[in-house]
Amino acid sequence: MIAIDVEKNLGGFVIQALFHAPAKGVTALFGPSGAGKSSIINMVAGLLRPDRGRIQVNGHCLFDSRQGIDLPPERRGVGYVFQDGRLFPHLSVRSNLTYGLHRVPKDQRYVTFEQVVALLGIDHLLERRPARLSGGEKQRVAIGRALLSSPALLLMDEPLASLDGPRKAEVLPFIGRLAETVAVPILYVSHAREEIDALAGTVLNVASGRIVGAAGAGGVSIFQRE
Repeated sequence: MIAIDVEKNLGGFVIQALFHAPAKGVTALFGPSGAGKSSIINMVAGLLRPDRGRIQVNGHCLFDSRQGIDLPPERRGVGYVFQDGRLFPHLSVRSNLTYGLHRVPKDQRYVTFEQVVALLGIDHLLERRPARLSGGEKQRVAIGRALLSSPALLLMDEPLASLDGPRKAEVLPFIGRLAETVAVPILYVSHAREEIDALAGTVLNVASGRIVGAAGAGGVSIFQRE
């Protein structure tokens, strides 16, 4: 179970997100630009500190304002795929991938280099540098790097927003296989209805910093704080 209860004032724009989501499959945060979706997952990742609240993933507390718990990003066991991939430009695809792998003790790894390369179809790209990749290829490598850190939760923030139609169609099937093949829960941010329809088992509707509705068979619960 992913349990989120956070509040953050961002210059007068207040985020109050309170929900429980299943610890499997793809849970989408869906809503217009500026609704607060990215801020919510940035708080989960540890990139933005809530003013108050609690964040828990599979019984592991990442943040609790009352108890003074605030794990740094590198200790949260969370993988993050950004909109622009953010690959290391001076490293090959292979080295970008193994950067995530080598940061995890062997006994804590649940996916291998070979499995990820096969899943994402990037074997032919391993010796290239990011400058020689298409946008879709960069995102597939970014997903692979995040997976090889063996995260307890994978965050995706508009990972297809910078891609054109054909590149989106290239990457979507790979994302769709992740939750089933690797069994990692995904929080997926998007304002594109077609992406949500293709990927998400559970959809959380976000508006004005709040979760205002939910749909799907994932057992999600939403609450409103008075």
